[in-house]
Amino acid sequence: MSMPGIDRSAFEHVTVMAQEVVQVIAPAADGVYLDLTAGGGGHSAALLEAAPEARLIAIDRDPLAVDAARARLARHGEKVRVVHAAFTDVEQVLRDLGVAQVTGVVADLGVSSPQLDSPERGMSFRQAGPLDMRMDTTRGETAYELIARVSQDELANIIYQFGEERRSRRVARCIKQALDAGELASTTDLRRAIVRAVGPRRIAGMDPATRTFQALRLAVNQELGELGKVLELVPRIVAPGGVAAFISFHSLEDRLVKRAFLDRDVWFRLTKKPQTVGDREREENPRSRSAKLRAARRVPSALSFEAEPVEEIDGIS
Repeated sequence: MSMPGIDRSAFEHVTVMAQEVVQVIAPAADGVYLDLTAGGGGHSAALLEAAPEARLIAIDRDPLAVDAARARLARHGEKVRVVHAAFTDVEQVLRDLGVAQVTGVVADLGVSSPQLDSPERGMSFRQAGPLDMRMDTTRGETAYELIARVSQDELANIIYQFGEERRSRRVARCIKQALDAGELASTTDLRRAIVRAVGPRRIAGMDPATRTFQALRLAVNQELGELGKVLELVPRIVAPGGVAAFISFHSLEDRLVKRAFLDRDVWFRLTKKPQTVGDREREENPRSRSAKLRAARRVPSALSFEAEPVEEIDGIS
Protein backbone atom coordinates (compact mmCIF):
# COMPACT_ATOMS: atom_id res chain seq x y z
CA MET A 1 0.00 0.00 0.00
CA SER A 2 2.99 2.32 0.01
CA MET A 3 2.88 5.43 -2.14
CA PRO A 4 6.37 6.76 -2.88
CA GLY A 5 6.70 10.51 -2.61
CA ILE A 6 3.69 11.03 -0.36
CA ASP A 7 4.01 11.95 3.31
CA ARG A 8 1.63 9.54 5.03
CA SER A 9 1.68 11.63 8.21
CA ALA A 10 0.35 14.77 6.49
CA PHE A 11 -3.28 13.72 5.98
CA GLU A 12 -4.96 16.71 7.57
CA HIS A 13 -8.58 17.17 6.53
CA VAL A 14 -11.00 19.83 7.78
CA THR A 15 -14.22 18.09 8.77
CA VAL A 16 -17.34 19.53 7.14
CA MET A 17 -20.59 20.04 9.12
CA ALA A 18 -19.40 17.95 12.06
CA GLN A 19 -21.82 19.41 14.59
CA GLU A 20 -24.75 19.13 12.20
CA VAL A 21 -23.95 15.43 11.72
CA VAL A 22 -23.85 14.90 15.48
CA GLN A 23 -27.19 16.70 15.82
CA VAL A 24 -29.05 14.56 13.29
CA ILE A 25 -27.53 11.23 14.38
CA ALA A 26 -27.75 12.00 18.12
CA PRO A 27 -25.32 9.22 19.15
CA ALA A 28 -26.07 7.23 22.29
CA ALA A 29 -23.78 5.30 24.62
CA ASP A 30 -25.24 1.93 23.60
CA GLY A 31 -25.15 2.67 19.85
CA VAL A 32 -23.01 1.27 17.05
CA TYR A 33 -22.12 3.84 14.41
CA LEU A 34 -20.66 3.56 10.94
CA ASP A 35 -18.56 6.15 9.11
CA LEU A 36 -18.59 5.14 5.45
CA THR A 37 -15.93 7.68 4.48
CA ALA A 38 -13.44 7.87 7.32
CA GLY A 39 -11.26 10.57 5.75
CA GLY A 40 -9.15 12.00 8.55
CA GLY A 41 -11.55 10.60 11.16
CA GLY A 42 -13.28 13.91 11.86
CA HIS A 43 -16.91 12.80 11.79
CA SER A 44 -16.04 9.63 13.71
CA ALA A 45 -14.25 11.69 16.37
CA ALA A 46 -17.21 14.07 16.67
CA LEU A 47 -19.65 11.17 17.18
CA LEU A 48 -17.41 9.59 19.83
CA GLU A 49 -16.94 12.90 21.59
CA ALA A 50 -20.71 13.15 21.90
CA ALA A 51 -21.04 9.50 23.01
CA PRO A 52 -17.67 8.21 24.33
CA GLU A 53 -19.06 4.77 25.23
CA ALA A 54 -20.47 4.09 21.75
CA ARG A 55 -18.88 1.67 19.30
CA LEU A 56 -17.76 2.90 15.91
CA ILE A 57 -16.69 1.35 12.61
CA ALA A 58 -15.01 3.54 9.98
CA ILE A 59 -14.05 2.53 6.46
CA ASP A 60 -12.27 4.24 3.59
CA ARG A 61 -10.77 3.08 0.31
CA ASP A 62 -7.89 5.56 0.56
CA PRO A 63 -5.02 3.88 2.46
CA LEU A 64 -3.72 7.26 3.65
CA ALA A 65 -7.12 8.14 5.08
CA VAL A 66 -7.25 4.79 6.89
CA ASP A 67 -3.86 5.46 8.49
CA ALA A 68 -4.92 8.98 9.52
CA ALA A 69 -8.23 7.82 10.99
CA ARG A 70 -6.58 5.00 12.93
CA ALA A 71 -4.09 7.43 14.44
CA ARG A 72 -6.76 9.97 15.36
CA LEU A 73 -9.14 7.43 16.88
CA ALA A 74 -6.55 5.19 18.57
CA ARG A 75 -7.29 6.61 22.03
CA HIS A 76 -10.75 5.05 21.90
CA GLY A 77 -9.20 1.59 21.89
CA GLU A 78 -11.26 -1.50 21.11
CA LYS A 79 -14.48 0.47 20.67
CA VAL A 80 -13.26 1.57 17.23
CA ARG A 81 -12.40 -0.37 14.08
CA VAL A 82 -10.99 1.34 10.98
CA VAL A 83 -10.98 -0.80 7.84
CA HIS A 84 -9.52 -0.32 4.35
CA ALA A 85 -12.50 -1.00 2.08
CA ALA A 86 -14.84 0.56 -0.45
CA PHE A 87 -18.13 1.51 1.11
CA THR A 88 -19.99 -0.93 -1.11
CA ASP A 89 -18.07 -3.67 0.75
CA VAL A 90 -19.57 -2.56 4.04
CA GLU A 91 -21.89 -5.55 4.50
CA GLN A 92 -18.93 -7.91 4.38
CA VAL A 93 -16.99 -5.64 6.75
CA LEU A 94 -19.87 -5.73 9.24
CA ARG A 95 -20.18 -9.52 8.96
CA ASP A 96 -16.46 -9.88 9.63
CA LEU A 97 -16.87 -7.77 12.76
CA GLY A 98 -19.96 -9.64 13.92
CA VAL A 99 -22.28 -6.64 13.52
CA ALA A 100 -25.76 -7.21 12.09
CA GLN A 101 -27.01 -3.62 11.97
CA VAL A 102 -25.84 -0.18 13.08
CA THR A 103 -27.58 2.65 14.89
CA GLY A 104 -26.38 5.39 12.58
CA VAL A 105 -24.43 5.98 9.36
CA VAL A 106 -22.55 9.03 8.09
CA ALA A 107 -20.98 9.51 4.66
CA ASP A 108 -19.03 12.57 3.50
CA LEU A 109 -18.94 12.23 -0.28
CA GLY A 110 -16.45 15.03 -0.87
CA VAL A 111 -12.83 14.79 -1.91
CA SER A 112 -10.59 15.49 1.07
CA SER A 113 -8.14 18.37 1.17
CA PRO A 114 -5.11 16.02 1.29
CA GLN A 115 -6.34 14.31 -1.87
CA LEU A 116 -6.82 17.63 -3.65
CA ASP A 117 -3.65 19.26 -2.35
CA SER A 118 -1.24 16.40 -3.03
CA PRO A 119 0.09 16.69 -6.61
CA GLU A 120 0.89 12.97 -6.61
CA ARG A 121 -2.83 12.14 -6.47
CA GLY A 122 -3.51 13.95 -9.74
CA MET A 123 -6.92 15.29 -8.69
CA SER A 124 -6.10 18.99 -9.00
CA PHE A 125 -4.85 21.14 -11.85
CA ARG A 126 -3.21 23.66 -9.51
CA GLN A 127 0.09 21.76 -9.44
CA ALA A 128 1.63 19.37 -11.95
CA GLY A 129 1.06 15.73 -11.08
CA PRO A 130 0.42 12.38 -12.74
CA LEU A 131 -3.01 11.76 -14.28
CA ASP A 132 -4.05 9.34 -11.54
CA MET A 133 -7.17 10.57 -9.67
CA ARG A 134 -7.80 7.23 -7.87
CA MET A 135 -9.17 7.31 -4.33
CA ASP A 136 -7.69 3.86 -3.74
CA THR A 137 -4.17 4.07 -5.07
CA THR A 138 -3.65 0.32 -4.67
CA ARG A 139 -6.00 -0.74 -7.45
CA GLY A 140 -8.01 0.30 -10.48
CA GLU A 141 -7.60 2.34 -13.64
CA THR A 142 -5.94 5.78 -13.58
CA ALA A 143 -7.35 8.83 -15.35
CA TYR A 144 -4.64 8.55 -18.00
CA GLU A 145 -5.53 4.91 -18.64
CA LEU A 146 -9.21 5.79 -18.86
CA ILE A 147 -8.58 8.59 -21.36
CA ALA A 148 -6.40 6.29 -23.47
CA ARG A 149 -8.93 3.42 -23.38
CA VAL A 150 -12.19 5.12 -24.30
CA SER A 151 -13.11 6.58 -27.66
CA GLN A 152 -13.43 10.33 -28.20
CA ASP A 153 -17.23 10.06 -28.17
CA GLU A 154 -17.17 8.01 -24.96
CA LEU A 155 -14.86 10.56 -23.36
CA ALA A 156 -17.21 13.37 -24.39
CA ASN A 157 -20.14 11.52 -22.84
CA ILE A 158 -18.23 11.07 -19.57
CA ILE A 159 -17.38 14.78 -19.44
CA TYR A 160 -20.98 15.77 -20.19
CA GLN A 161 -22.66 13.27 -17.87
CA PHE A 162 -20.40 13.60 -14.83
CA GLY A 163 -19.14 17.16 -15.28
CA GLU A 164 -22.21 18.74 -16.84
CA GLU A 165 -19.83 20.41 -19.29
CA ARG A 166 -21.81 21.68 -22.28
CA ARG A 167 -18.70 21.88 -24.47
CA SER A 168 -17.79 18.27 -23.79
CA ARG A 169 -17.24 17.23 -27.42
CA ARG A 170 -14.78 20.02 -28.04
CA VAL A 171 -12.99 19.23 -24.77
CA ALA A 172 -12.78 15.51 -25.57
CA ARG A 173 -11.37 16.25 -29.02
CA CYS A 174 -8.61 18.50 -27.62
CA ILE A 175 -7.74 15.96 -24.90
CA LYS A 176 -7.45 13.16 -27.46
CA GLN A 177 -5.32 15.38 -29.71
CA ALA A 178 -2.97 16.06 -26.80
CA LEU A 179 -2.81 12.33 -26.05
CA ASP A 180 -1.97 11.45 -29.65
CA ALA A 181 0.72 14.15 -29.73
CA GLY A 182 2.36 12.82 -26.55
CA GLU A 183 1.40 16.02 -24.70
CA LEU A 184 -0.73 14.54 -21.91
CA ALA A 185 1.75 13.51 -19.25
CA SER A 186 0.43 15.53 -16.29
CA THR A 187 -2.52 17.34 -14.76
CA THR A 188 -1.25 20.66 -16.09
CA ASP A 189 -1.09 19.14 -19.59
CA LEU A 190 -4.71 18.08 -19.20
CA ARG A 191 -5.75 21.57 -18.09
CA ARG A 192 -3.88 23.05 -21.05
CA ALA A 193 -5.82 20.83 -23.45
CA ILE A 194 -9.12 21.81 -21.81
CA VAL A 195 -8.29 25.51 -22.04
CA ARG A 196 -7.55 25.09 -25.74
CA ALA A 197 -11.11 23.83 -26.09
CA VAL A 198 -13.03 26.29 -23.92
CA GLY A 199 -10.73 29.26 -23.40
CA PRO A 200 -9.09 30.56 -20.20
CA ARG A 201 -11.98 32.66 -18.88
CA ARG A 202 -13.37 31.74 -15.46
CA ILE A 203 -17.16 31.47 -15.28
CA ALA A 204 -18.80 32.39 -11.96
CA GLY A 205 -15.38 32.09 -10.36
CA MET A 206 -14.87 28.54 -11.65
CA ASP A 207 -11.71 27.49 -13.47
CA PRO A 208 -12.49 26.28 -17.01
CA ALA A 209 -10.98 22.87 -16.18
CA THR A 210 -13.03 22.23 -13.03
CA ARG A 211 -15.96 20.40 -14.63
CA THR A 212 -13.77 18.09 -16.72
CA PHE A 213 -11.51 17.22 -13.78
CA GLN A 214 -14.60 16.45 -11.69
CA ALA A 215 -16.02 14.25 -14.44
CA LEU A 216 -12.83 12.23 -14.84
CA ARG A 217 -12.45 11.76 -11.08
CA LEU A 218 -16.05 10.56 -10.78
CA ALA A 219 -15.54 8.15 -13.69
CA VAL A 220 -12.19 6.80 -12.47
CA ASN A 221 -13.59 6.06 -9.01
CA GLN A 222 -17.06 5.08 -10.25
CA GLU A 223 -18.36 7.38 -7.54
CA LEU A 224 -21.95 7.75 -8.65
CA GLY A 225 -22.32 4.01 -9.26
CA GLU A 226 -20.82 3.27 -5.85
CA LEU A 227 -23.13 5.82 -4.23
CA GLY A 228 -26.17 4.30 -5.92
CA LYS A 229 -25.21 0.85 -4.66
CA VAL A 230 -24.58 2.00 -1.10
CA LEU A 231 -27.90 3.85 -0.99
CA GLU A 232 -29.58 0.54 -1.90
CA LEU A 233 -27.83 -1.40 0.85
CA VAL A 234 -28.02 1.19 3.65
CA PRO A 235 -31.64 0.26 4.54
CA ARG A 236 -30.41 -3.28 5.28
CA ILE A 237 -27.63 -2.22 7.63
CA VAL A 238 -29.36 0.59 9.54
CA ALA A 239 -31.57 -0.67 12.35
CA PRO A 240 -35.16 0.61 12.61
CA GLY A 241 -35.02 4.00 14.29
CA GLY A 242 -31.43 4.51 13.18
CA VAL A 243 -30.29 7.53 11.16
CA ALA A 244 -28.41 7.87 7.87
CA ALA A 245 -26.68 11.18 7.09
CA PHE A 246 -25.07 11.96 3.73
CA ILE A 247 -23.04 15.05 2.83
CA SER A 248 -22.79 15.70 -0.91
CA PHE A 249 -20.91 18.36 -2.84
CA HIS A 250 -22.53 18.52 -6.24
CA SER A 251 -25.97 18.13 -7.73
CA LEU A 252 -25.46 14.64 -9.17
CA GLU A 253 -24.71 13.17 -5.73
CA ASP A 254 -27.37 15.20 -3.96
CA ARG A 255 -29.99 14.07 -6.48
CA LEU A 256 -29.26 10.39 -5.77
CA VAL A 257 -29.44 10.88 -2.00
CA LYS A 258 -32.66 12.89 -2.24
CA ARG A 259 -34.28 10.23 -4.43
CA ALA A 260 -33.32 7.43 -2.02
CA PHE A 261 -34.72 9.26 1.02
CA LEU A 262 -38.03 9.89 -0.76
CA ASP A 263 -38.96 6.22 -0.23
CA ARG A 264 -41.56 6.67 2.53
CA ASP A 265 -41.72 2.94 3.22
CA VAL A 266 -38.05 3.00 4.24
CA TRP A 267 -37.14 6.50 5.43
CA PHE A 268 -38.60 9.35 7.45
CA ARG A 269 -36.79 12.44 6.24
CA LEU A 270 -35.20 14.58 8.97
CA THR A 271 -34.22 17.18 6.37
CA LYS A 272 -36.98 18.09 3.94
CA LYS A 273 -34.44 20.34 2.19
CA PRO A 274 -30.66 19.86 2.42
CA GLN A 275 -28.91 21.68 5.22
CA THR A 276 -25.97 23.84 4.15
CA VAL A 277 -22.96 25.19 6.03
CA GLY A 278 -23.22 28.29 8.16
CA ASP A 279 -21.50 31.57 7.37
CA ARG A 280 -18.69 30.99 9.86
CA GLU A 281 -17.78 27.55 8.51
CA ARG A 282 -17.97 28.84 4.94
CA GLU A 283 -15.50 31.61 5.80
CA GLU A 284 -13.12 29.32 7.69
CA ASN A 285 -13.27 26.52 5.09
CA PRO A 286 -14.20 27.83 1.62
CA ARG A 287 -14.21 24.27 0.24
CA SER A 288 -17.27 23.54 2.39
CA ARG A 289 -19.44 26.10 0.58
CA SER A 290 -21.15 23.55 -1.70
CA ALA A 291 -21.77 20.93 1.01
CA LYS A 292 -25.34 19.70 1.46
CA LEU A 293 -26.46 17.45 4.31
CA ARG A 294 -29.49 15.19 4.00
CA ALA A 295 -30.57 12.89 6.82
CA ALA A 296 -33.34 10.35 7.33
CA ARG A 297 -34.49 7.94 10.02
CA ARG A 298 -35.05 4.26 9.20
CA VAL A 299 -38.71 3.36 9.71
CA PRO A 300 -39.78 -0.07 10.99
CA SER A 301 -40.71 -2.09 7.92
CA ALA A 302 -43.97 -3.29 9.48
CA LEU A 303 -45.25 0.27 9.95
CA SER A 304 -46.45 2.80 7.44
CA PHE A 305 -44.96 6.25 7.10
CA GLU A 306 -47.90 7.83 8.90
CA ALA A 307 -47.38 5.57 11.93
CA GLU A 308 -43.73 6.59 12.37
CA PRO A 309 -43.63 8.66 15.59
CA VAL A 310 -40.38 10.54 14.90
CA GLU A 311 -40.61 14.31 14.49
CA GLU A 312 -38.35 16.49 12.43
CA ILE A 313 -35.20 17.56 14.28
CA ASP A 314 -35.26 21.14 15.54
CA GLY A 315 -33.38 23.67 13.46
CA ILE A 316 -33.27 21.58 10.28
CA SER A 317 -35.76 22.32 7.56
